Amino acid sequence: MKKYVLSLFLVLATVFSHAAIRPELIQPDFWWVGMKNPELQIMLYGKDIGKAKASLDYPGVTITRQVSMESPNYLFLYLNIDSTAQAGTVDIKLTRGKEKTTIPYQLKARKKSGESHIGFSSEDALYLIMPDRFADGDTTNNDGIGMQFPVKVDRNDPNARHGGDLKGISNHLDYLQNLGVTAIWLNPVLENDMPRGSYHGYATTDYYKVDPRFGTNDEYAALIEETHDKGMKVVMDMIFNHVGSEHIWFKDRPEKDWFNFPDGFVQTSYRLTPIFDPYSSEYDKKIMQDGWFVEEMPDLNQNNEHLMKYLIQNSIYWIEYAGIDGIRMDTYPYAAFEPMAQWNKEVMDEYPNFNIVGESWLEAEGGTSWWQQNSKLNPNNTHLPVVMDFPLMAATNKAFSEQTDAWKGLNHIYNQLAMDFLYSDPNAVMTFLDNHDTDRFLKTMPDSLGIYKQALAFLLTTRGIPQIYYGTETLMNGTKAESDGYVRLDFPGGFPGDTINEFTSQGRSAIQNEAHDFMKTILDWRKGNEAISKGSMKHFMPSNGVYAYVREYDNRKVLVMMNGRDESNTISMAPYKEILNGVKSGKDILTGQTVEFGNEMTFAPRGLYIFEL
Repeated sequence: MKKYVLSLFLVLATVFSHAAIRPELIQPDFWWVGMKNPELQIMLYGKDIGKAKASLDYPGVTITRQVSMESPNYLFLYLNIDSTAQAGTVDIKLTRGKEKTTIPYQLKARKKSGESHIGFSSEDALYLIMPDRFADGDTTNNDGIGMQFPVKVDRNDPNARHGGDLKGISNHLDYLQNLGVTAIWLNPVLENDMPRGSYHGYATTDYYKVDPRFGTNDEYAALIEETHDKGMKVVMDMIFNHVGSEHIWFKDRPEKDWFNFPDGFVQTSYRLTPIFDPYSSEYDKKIMQDGWFVEEMPDLNQNNEHLMKYLIQNSIYWIEYAGIDGIRMDTYPYAAFEPMAQWNKEVMDEYPNFNIVGESWLEAEGGTSWWQQNSKLNPNNTHLPVVMDFPLMAATNKAFSEQTDAWKGLNHIYNQLAMDFLYSDPNAVMTFLDNHDTDRFLKTMPDSLGIYKQALAFLLTTRGIPQIYYGTETLMNGTKAESDGYVRLDFPGGFPGDTINEFTSQGRSAIQNEAHDFMKTILDWRKGNEAISKGSMKHFMPSNGVYAYVREYDNRKVLVMMNGRDESNTISMAPYKEILNGVKSGKDILTGQTVEFGNEMTFAPRGLYIFEL
């Protein structure tokens, strides 16, 4: 009998202890004083915490709103932190009947002003890295021990986790710095605690936590500081359109309208045109924007004010805490228009020298330019500073796969750039040959580098902000024909057991070293070159097989000429008199040699010159 009473006592004690106000999650876990926007939203999650009442007594800080959700396990507090508030610990008191809990909430001093955060720009060359596939610097975190789904590393499966992490990137910052990279864009690093591992990072399960298989929040911040110390920037990949289905929001929905199509999976059409199509049906718009990418990635409803406030604050948190220098927003047009425009505006108001690029995967430049801020085509301002130039990527891939005549080959590039009048700022577009979602520019290992050099030279000398996909410098190649994993291969030398190390010249083949050194030459020369980063552009129709364009800023002029044919090509220099303006020679930055401009000029097959005039 005594044993029974004791057991009952322990059970009751356990029940009552679980009934206490115990927040399981507090996000954000701290904040800062001195922000331009004084409002702070704090999300509290825990059993029946929505029934609690909050209070505090701290100079300069007041609670303006307490919002309970349809789920009783959420409480959203809205605080006003005025300009008099000082850094310190705010005791937030929660009361629910006779139960009381005090939450010590830290307010920190800012490390620097919002204006001091300088974002990426056309002066930079971004290097895109998929963390899981670049380098494994810490094998102890590979299997995600302690996570809900500790998926094991399997490097034999191109669609599984391979073990790359933040430490691996840190170990090779010198390599990137030496290559001439000035900014690094990392595919998502936040937690993806999903049954199949979600190695790519696009199924977020916690917006405030770095995936433990990559490292910790502090290690992420330390990596960014180390990158800054080496003169490079870091761009963070974010996803506000959807989350992973293991996110707490989906397992315990705060409100029914937290997600689009809340009653069940409806797939998006993946067709972006209905948003700006003047004849579009509301049905097509809704399917495109509210439909889910896949069933494992439920679609967020950005029109829910509490959700959107959370997401806006999350961006500011990572800028303030980790010191990121830019944001790349995934699947930008799939999210609700007005809330995302507000997100852009609030982030840029707080950090006026910051930068944001939105993934806007459209086939035509008219659709792409519609998404750029201050668009001439869009009556409603997106406030999105930079868009991704997928139309130019497609034109570039086509241009270098054909022989150039009066219509084909390099004319595709010429025709594409001729549409730049549609952009409010043609220099504020991200240019690229490929990325993690496309076939590699090089489908197979090339026998020679003529096309590779021309394409890379174009990328790094045309208008816009160039982005290079990791491994391009060592001729990494592949297609998505079988799966995405084949364009996201491991960087040889970054993983334990690798027998080849392409981070070193000794580990690369002769043609790989030629490719690497070619990229390094242009990247080093490009740094601080205002003719390339800011200059005007004039180009000539490649009707003679040669594409030529000049970039000019103040007294610096750069002339790029390339032969789009696999055979020798002799052309008249008469058409270029208007830019040469009596100049008789130019220094080729690729060879260091001075070349005389005669009446004619002969180009080798796929010949390329970058002249300083």
